[in-house]
Amino acid sequence: MGTHVSTLRTLITRYCVGEENWVDSRTIYIGHKEPPPGAEAFIQQRFPDNRIVSSKYTFWNFVPKNMFEQFRRVANFYFLIIFLVQLMIDTPTSPITSGLPLFFVITVTAIKQGYEDWLRHKADNSVNQCPVHVVQHGKVVRKQSRKLRVGDVVLMKEDETFPCDLILLSSSRDDGTCFVTTASLDGESSHKVCVHSVCARCVCVCVCVWLASFESLSLLQTYYAVEDTRAYNTEKEVDCIHATIECEQPQPDLYKFVGRINIYMDSEPVARPLGSENLLLRGATLKNTEYIYAVAIYTGMETKMALNYQSKTQKRSAVEKSMNAFLVVYLCILICKAFVNTLLKYVWQASPDRDEPWYNNRTDTERQRHIVVRVFTDFLAFMVLFNYIIPVSMYVTVEMQKFLGSYFIMWDDEMFDEELGERAVVNTSDLNEELGQVEYVFTDKTGTLTENNMEFIECCVDGHVYVPHAICNGQVLPGAIGMDMIDTSPGPGAREHEELFFRALCLCHTVQVKEEETVDGIKHGIHQGKSTSFYISSSPDEVALVEGMTRLGFTYLRLKDSHMEILNREDEIERFQLLEVLTFDSVRRRMSVIVRDSSGELYLFCKGADSSIFPRVVSGKVDEVRARVEHNAVEGLRTLCVAYRHLSPEQYEEVCHMLNGAKLALQDRDKRLAEAYDVIEKDLILLGATAVEDRLQEKAADTIESLHKAGMKVWVLTGDKMETAAATCYASKLFHRNTQILELTTKRTEEQSLHDVLFDLSRTVLRQHGGMTRDSFSGLSGDCTDYGLIIDGATLSAVMRPTQEDYKEIFLDICRNCSAVLCCRMAPLQKAQIVKLIKASEEHPITLAVGDGANDVSMILEAHVGIGIMGKEGRQAVRNSDYAIPKFKHLKKMLLVHGHYYYIRISELVQYFFYKNVCFIFPQFIYQFFCGFSQQPLYDTAYLTLYNISFTSLPILLYSLIEQHINMDILRKDPSLYRDIAKNSLLRWPIFIYWTLLGVYDALVMFFGAYFLFNNTTFTSNGQLMTANTQMMFGNWTFGTLIFTVLVFTVTFKLALDTHYWTWINHFVIWGSLVFFVVFSLLWGGIIWPFLNYQRMYYVFMQMLSSGPAWLSIILLIAASLLPDVLKKVICRTLWPTTTERIQNADKVYEGQLSEFTPLASLHAPSKAGSHRRGSGSRRNAPNPRRSEPFSKKTMFTRWQRAPDYSTFAPLLRFADGSRWPKQGRGEAGPGTSV
Repeated sequence: MGTHVSTLRTLITRYCVGEENWVDSRTIYIGHKEPPPGAEAFIQQRFPDNRIVSSKYTFWNFVPKNMFEQFRRVANFYFLIIFLVQLMIDTPTSPITSGLPLFFVITVTAIKQGYEDWLRHKADNSVNQCPVHVVQHGKVVRKQSRKLRVGDVVLMKEDETFPCDLILLSSSRDDGTCFVTTASLDGESSHKVCVHSVCARCVCVCVCVWLASFESLSLLQTYYAVEDTRAYNTEKEVDCIHATIECEQPQPDLYKFVGRINIYMDSEPVARPLGSENLLLRGATLKNTEYIYAVAIYTGMETKMALNYQSKTQKRSAVEKSMNAFLVVYLCILICKAFVNTLLKYVWQASPDRDEPWYNNRTDTERQRHIVVRVFTDFLAFMVLFNYIIPVSMYVTVEMQKFLGSYFIMWDDEMFDEELGERAVVNTSDLNEELGQVEYVFTDKTGTLTENNMEFIECCVDGHVYVPHAICNGQVLPGAIGMDMIDTSPGPGAREHEELFFRALCLCHTVQVKEEETVDGIKHGIHQGKSTSFYISSSPDEVALVEGMTRLGFTYLRLKDSHMEILNREDEIERFQLLEVLTFDSVRRRMSVIVRDSSGELYLFCKGADSSIFPRVVSGKVDEVRARVEHNAVEGLRTLCVAYRHLSPEQYEEVCHMLNGAKLALQDRDKRLAEAYDVIEKDLILLGATAVEDRLQEKAADTIESLHKAGMKVWVLTGDKMETAAATCYASKLFHRNTQILELTTKRTEEQSLHDVLFDLSRTVLRQHGGMTRDSFSGLSGDCTDYGLIIDGATLSAVMRPTQEDYKEIFLDICRNCSAVLCCRMAPLQKAQIVKLIKASEEHPITLAVGDGANDVSMILEAHVGIGIMGKEGRQAVRNSDYAIPKFKHLKKMLLVHGHYYYIRISELVQYFFYKNVCFIFPQFIYQFFCGFSQQPLYDTAYLTLYNISFTSLPILLYSLIEQHINMDILRKDPSLYRDIAKNSLLRWPIFIYWTLLGVYDALVMFFGAYFLFNNTTFTSNGQLMTANTQMMFGNWTFGTLIFTVLVFTVTFKLALDTHYWTWINHFVIWGSLVFFVVFSLLWGGIIWPFLNYQRMYYVFMQMLSSGPAWLSIILLIAASLLPDVLKKVICRTLWPTTTERIQNADKVYEGQLSEFTPLASLHAPSKAGSHRRGSGSRRNAPNPRRSEPFSKKTMFTRWQRAPDYSTFAPLLRFADGSRWPKQGRGEAGPGTSV
C-alpha cells in the first residue's frame, strides 16, 4: 500500500511541476540499489548492454543483404534480368557473356565491402572484450566491457578509455579534478579537466590551453559534479552511496546533457543538478589522474558516440546524374533496336518461301507456339543480343577511378601544412569530379578566412581609448611618436569607472590560470628554470582580453576556493567571491558573472556583442562607446561591450532562486535558464568596449581572387557584425574599392519597407545589366559594374518566410548579379538555408561550403561539396565534411588543379565507355539485316565477354587516373581555364550525341568495309567459301573476328589520340592491351580447348592474319574510322580554339615556357601582402601589419597619480620596416568604399 501511495505521490509531484512528459527521461539506480522505503517506487527499467556494433553484416545475412544492396543499382539489376532471360529461353548468346561480367562486378564489390565489414567486426570485438573494473558489494570485480550495465559503478585508472557514458562521482585528486583527452571524439589531441564543484555553482567551462611558448594548443574542459559524492574515494565508501539519477533519454548531441541526482541521506533526499559538465563520454581517455569512480548511464548503442555513427545524406555528383541520363537513353535505344528487329523478322518471315533459318535448330514445338509468345521470346532474345550497349563495367571502372584518384589529394605535398602537421583528407571519393564544377563557394569567416588567433588591440572606457604600450607611467613611448596622440586624462569619477572596467574584464570570463603542470610526463609552465603560469580558455578572445588587462595594469591571478584574485596597479591583491556564472551561448551572445567584493558589495558584470548589450543598458556613455565600436568594426576588429549592475542582497536571493529552479528542471532546462538569464541581465550600466584582432590567413586574399577569376561566386556567411565582416571582405579582396555595395539590412528596412528595398536593389542591378544575369558576363569585364551585397540574419529571416515566395525570387535575382555576397549575423541554420536556397534556384548551380567549426556543419552537409578546415574550433566540421584541408589557401589547388583534372578525366571515361560500346554492338545490329534477323551473333562468346573486362578497360582506367591535359602550374596561374569546364560542359547533350554518332560512324566503317572485303566469294574444292580478292577463307566467325580486331585497335588508338600526358605507364598499358588481345586471340584460336563443346574459332584468327590484304584492310579501316575525329580536332583547334586548346598549342611551341603567352602574361605573382605565417614566437618577431589600410588611429591616454611601469612585454605590433608603429600611407587597398 505504501508503495502505491509513494508512486501516486511521485506522479502528482511530477505533473504539478510541469514534467508530465516523463517518458522522455530515465531513472538510474546507482549500484542497482533500491531507494529507501517511502521515497520512490522501485521500477527497474530495461537498458541495452554495452555491446558496440558498428558492423553492417553478420555471417548469416552477408550474402542476402549484400546482394540486395548491389542489385538496387539499376545497371546490376538490368544485367541480372538479362542473365535470367538467357537461362530461361533460347538466346543467341551464352549466359556466360552476361553472367561472367556481372559475377565479376558483384564479386569484386562484395569482397571489398566484406573486407571493410570484417575490419569493423574486428574493431568491435577488441572494444567489447576489453576488461572493465566494476565495484560490486564493496569489492572491485573485473568483467568484459560488453557485460557492463546501466547503474554499474566503474573504477577507471589512468590511461584507460571510458567504456560507456559515465557520470563522475569522485576522483583521486584532492581538488576533485580529472584530466581527459578526447582525441577519439572530436579529433583533437587535447586534454580536458573534470572538476567537482560546490553545489551552488554547476558551471560548464570549456577551456583551451595557451602554453608559455605558444607552440602547443590543447583544449581543456572543466566538469562539475555534486559536492556530496566528492569524499567517497574507496570501494567500500562508493558502495555505500544511496542515490538515483534522473536524466534525459539518449540523444546524439555531445555537448548537451540534462539530469539531476537525488542523494538519500538520513532525512529528505537532496537533489543536485547534472549537466554536460558532469558527463564523461565513451571513447575519451583518463589522463594524469590516478583513478576515478563513475556510474554508467548510457551503454552500448545508446552512448553519444554510438548515436553519432548515423550516416550522412548520400550526395550524388552531376557526372553521376549525367551517367544515369545517358544510360536511360541507351536503354531506350536498346529497346528500339530489339523492337525494330523483332518487327522486321516477322515481316521477313511473312513470305511463304521464307522461314526460320535451318541453323537455328528450332523444334516443331517451338515453331507451333502462340504468335504472342514467339514475338515476346524473340524480343527478349534481341534484347540479350544487343544488351552490351549498356556498359556494366563502366560503373566498376568509375568506382575504381574515384577511389584510387582520391589518393592524389592525400599524397599532394603542396597541401601539407608543416605548422599543423596535417595533410588533406578525403572522407568520400564520390564527389571528386564535383570539385571541378563549383559555381558558388560559401565560406565562414572566423577560423576559415582568418587565423582565429586573437590579439588585444585596444579598449575604450567612457570614450577614452587605451592601447597597450602606447603609454607607460603617463609618458608616450618613443615607438608611438608617429601616432596622433590626444591627451584626454579622465577626472576622479572617470578613474573609478576605468578601474571598474578593468576589474570587469579580469572577472567576467571563464579563463583559468595553470601553474607548473605535468601533462603526459612533460612539465608545462616552466620558463628559464622558473615556475610561471599561463592562461587557458575555450575562446582565444578571452585569453587575449585577460592578457590585455595584464598589460594595462590589472592581472588576473587565480580562482581559488570560489574566490577570484586579481593584482591591481598598486600591486595589491583584490579578492572577489565568485557566486554565479551565466555562461555564454550563441543565442544570447553574452556572458555574465555575479561576484561579491571584500566589502560585501554584489556586482553583475556582463560582456557580449554590442547588439546584445546596448538594448539592456540604461545609463553610461553609450554614444561615445558606440562610435568607437563602429570605428573598430570598420577596421576589421572584433568588438565586445562591457557593462555592470549593482545587486542588493534581496535581488541576489531572487536570482539564486530563479537559477536553482531552472538548473534542477529536467524538461526544457535550456529554455528556463534562458528566461532566467534574460530577467537577470537587465538595467545595466555601460562601462566600455574592447577591440581584438583576428588576422587573415596566409594567402586567403589570393585564393579568393583566384576563385573569382575562375568564375566562382564567393559568399561569406558569418555571425560577426556587419562592419567587422565587411572590413575582412575588403582585406581578403572579396570586395574591391570599385565594388558598389548594396545593403539589405535591418537598418535599411527600418527606414523603408522590405518590399521597397528589394525592388530598389533589383532595379539598380538590372538597370546596369539590362536584365541579364551576371553569369552572362565574364566577371572580369570592365564594362560591368561590380556589385557586392550585404545582408544580415534578421532581414534574411524576413526574406525566407514561406509566405514571401516573391521576395525569394527577387533576392535571388539580386544575388545573381553580384560578384560577392556577405551574410552577417547569421545563425548556423540560416547558413544552411542560404545554401539550400541557391541549390534550389532554377540554374541548380553546384555549391561548395567551407568552414572550420561546429556552427558550419549544417551548411557543409547541405552543400553539394563540403570542405572542413582543420582549425582551432574542434573537428566537427572535418568529421562531417567530404574533404578536409589544413588551411583555406589549399582550396585553390584543390579546385583549380585537382578538381579540373578529376572532371576532365571522368568525363572522358564516361563518354569513351558509351562510344566504344556503340562501336561494339552497332555492327551486330546491322548484321541482322544480312542474316534474316535470325539472332545470329557476330562475335565469339569469348570476345563478347572480355571486350569490356580485359581488352579495353585498363587503358581508359589509367587515362582517368593520370591524364594531365594542361600542366598544373598553368592551371594555377590562369584560373580562367576553370571556366572551360563549368556547368558540366563536357557531358552536355551535344557532346554526348557527337560521341554516339562517332561510334555509329566507326561501326558503319568497320562493318561495311569488312563486308565489301568479303564480296565476290567462291567455293573451294572442299566446299569452303573463299574471297576472290583476298584469297581468305570466308565465314561468319572470320567476318566477326576481322570486325572485332579493327574495333579493338580503333577504340584504343582513339584513346591514344586523346592522351596529352604520356609516361612509360601509358605506353605499357595501351600497347600492352593490344598485345594481350593478339596473344589471347592466337591462343584462343590456336588450341583445341577440351572444356568447350564447340571449336568454331579454331585457326580463324591465324588464318585471317596470314592474308596480306587482310592486314592492309585492317590498317585502312582503322584509319578511315579515326579520320573524322582527327579532322574535327584540327579544324576546331585552328578556327575555334578554346582557351585550353590555345594553351596546349602554345605549350608545344614554347616547350613549356609560357611567360610571353597572352592569357598568362597579365597574371600577377601571388601577393605577399597581408600574408602572415604563424609559428612560435610570431607575436614578437614576425612583421605583421595589423590591417590592410594605413594606420591612422588617434590614441587617447591617461595620466595617473601613481602608475607603476606595467608595460613589461614587447609590443604586439611590429611592421616590415622594423618599427612598432606604421608610417603614414603604408598599406594596400582597404575598406575605402562606404559600407
